[in-house]
Amino acid sequence: MKALKNTPRITGAIVWLAGGLSLIGLAASDAYASADIIAQGQQIYVARCASCHGETLEGQPDWRSPLPSGRLPAPPHDASGHTWHHADDLLFRIVKEGTAAVVGGGYESDMPGFSGEMSDTEIRAVLAYIKSTWPERERSYQESVSQAN
Repeated sequence: MKALKNTPRITGAIVWLAGGLSLIGLAASDAYASADIIAQGQQIYVARCASCHGETLEGQPDWRSPLPSGRLPAPPHDASGHTWHHADDLLFRIVKEGTAAVVGGGYESDMPGFSGEMSDTEIRAVLAYIKSTWPERERSYQESVSQAN
């Protein structure tokens, strides 16, 4: 009888542990990506993104002011920018589909979609690299925004 009496507690503990491990797995797959994924993301970033967003994620000068074309310069992806304000799913869509496609309503942007040039795994690796450069405050905020979605 003693074993049956403790079964709900054990079952509850197993469910809690499994749920906790799932959350850890989610965090590990993104916010705490492996060094290999981050290194891969950095290589892809340098090859595909740095020409506009800068070698050190600094963005283009005066990125908040429209260019003569009316489009905005490429924003920084470091802590001085606003990338960390957005949830993972939005960031992923912007890279995959392009800013104009995500914003819609006739919005024009020089940010293309990379769906034909980068796999979903490569896009996630680039985002993992970018996020790995942020200070703890920005990473924590961005993670909470992503979890709220």
